[in-house]
Amino acid sequence: MAPLSQLRQVSQNRTRAEPVEIWKARKFIEAHSAEELSLSKVAKAAGISPNYLSEKFKQVTGINFVDYVAHARFEKASELLHDVDLRISEIAFAVGFRSLSQFNRVFKKLSGKSPTQFRAERGRPGWT
Repeated sequence: MAPLSQLRQVSQNRTRAEPVEIWKARKFIEAHSAEELSLSKVAKAAGISPNYLSEKFKQVTGINFVDYVAHARFEKASELLHDVDLRISEIAFAVGFRSLSQFNRVFKKLSGKSPTQFRAERGRPGWT
């Protein structure tokens, strides 16, 4: 999957102007990605119904809500993996994943590498 910055560009290219509600939803997700996020919670923050958010979000961004949230968490985790003092498990929970196995699965899906491999390629020990 593409990084959020590329997804934003695709979003902008699909329509002349991103609907303000979707912009609000994306900003809320990015600001609160470490928290538990539900479609209802984000829809409320954007001032729209969960059904409308789900449908419109995919139309505008090109990916569904759940994948966007995973991407936001993945990007933050990727940055934190450069910090040698943080354990991988600490990073997983700090960015909003509920379990280490979920984090490992999503990270590998999005990067093609496990968090340990990702960190090792940057000269960092692979603490878990």
